[in-house]
Amino acid sequence: MNEWKIYTRKGDGGKTSLLGGVMVPKHDDRIEAYGTIDELNSFIALLRDYSPDVWVNDILLVVEDRLFTIESLLAAATVDDMVRLPVIAEADIKLLEQSIDKMNETLPPITSFVLPGGHKLNSYAHVARTVCRRAERCVSRMNVTHEQHLLGLKYLNRLSDFLFVLARRFSFDNGANEIHWKPIV
Repeated sequence: MNEWKIYTRKGDGGKTSLLGGVMVPKHDDRIEAYGTIDELNSFIALLRDYSPDVWVNDILLVVEDRLFTIESLLAAATVDDMVRLPVIAEADIKLLEQSIDKMNETLPPITSFVLPGGHKLNSYAHVARTVCRRAERCVSRMNVTHEQHLLGLKYLNRLSDFLFVLARRFSFDNGANEIHWKPIV
């Protein structure tokens, strides 16, 4: 197995290559999109590192894998380059929905907007949620038409919902009060 070289010097001029070798500027929408998902993945790892809940951590590890899949699909220069890659499936989205439903069963109903904070895991989950929303906007900006990009967009949308509910669960499990928004008038 060939060792990957960490530096190649190919990107020193402000360009990088997509899967398949096509060179694009580093400010290309695809690079922005999968770079933002990479940032999100780091925050998911942070959640996993701090969460003591095995069930949550197992799901977060799957989320990290799925985010890498979306990054790979976005980095593919052509549809032909996508053929060799893993895919996002409706089952991936369903897992998030089922996880949301399971967590919601134990949480009190929402009666107002909830502000981030109250416990570090809650705050980290909200940071991940907002980065996820930014990633979703980046992918949406690409005017996606390929099915895998559309499923990736759907996955990011559902993931941000999952992260919101996860933030609430972290507060609940740690005995932290949710901070309900009450506008200061």
